[in-house]
Amino acid sequence: MTNLDTRALANELLEARLKGQPVESRPSSRDSEFNLTAAYQVEGELARLRRGSGQKTIGRKIGFTNKAVWPKLDLDTIVWGHVYNDTVHHASGNHFILQIGKMVAPKIEPEIVFKLKTNIDPAIASDPVKVLEAVEWMALGFEIVDCPYPNWRFRPADMVAAFGFHGALIIGDPHPLKDLEQLAEQLANFKLKLLKNGAVAAEGAGKNVYDSPVLCLGQLSRTISAQTGVDPLEAGEIITSGTLTDATPVAVGEDWAAVTDGLNLPSLSIKFVS
Repeated sequence: MTNLDTRALANELLEARLKGQPVESRPSSRDSEFNLTAAYQVEGELARLRRGSGQKTIGRKIGFTNKAVWPKLDLDTIVWGHVYNDTVHHASGNHFILQIGKMVAPKIEPEIVFKLKTNIDPAIASDPVKVLEAVEWMALGFEIVDCPYPNWRFRPADMVAAFGFHGALIIGDPHPLKDLEQLAEQLANFKLKLLKNGAVAAEGAGKNVYDSPVLCLGQLSRTISAQTGVDPLEAGEIITSGTLTDATPVAVGEDWAAVTDGLNLPSLSIKFVS
């Protein structure tokens, strides 16, 4: 049990975010007992504070989708955080201009985004076709993550407590789902290139995200159902399913784009401004 005041910590992290300031001391360095249970309490308090100021939670983001790193981090599942109506943006014509001047250390993550039409029964979470039956549409997206702690040093609990590092989510054109069996196979096998100013900066694949973005979505339903005091997934929620490449630092003035191979989604581009 942590000795940290989770409500006070939420207020501190929210104030730092609003001011665009770093947080010099991460929670796990203040108290070695600060764990994921405490971190989700902070995350829930942040959601309550944001709702109290007029914002709405409209979905979730997923983190630590590469199972290979779990043993080193003492994890046994993915982590998640809320996304908000003022942090989620739809890219007209699959291009968006985003202000990042108030972010501390932003990075870009290309991701597959889903919108739910129903909740997902955890019992079918490992069946990609059945999980896709719960999805209204999918799109290519960019999650812009921002770590407030120095040098991007953190433990999973520190990440969850700091908005899951969620800064913004940019969503490309939504596409209704067709031929779910074929799509499930494509999601597991497609590849992606991330371009910086026209040159390849990183490459990734659907298998990098919990073996497939749709399986990661299923795992989110399983993870949330095992937690207490957490709202279940609901129809209408937007879920961004985890980065397909390594998270890559971005800066003002840069142009980025993501291009898929083996998945019928148009390329998505973004320009960063102050």
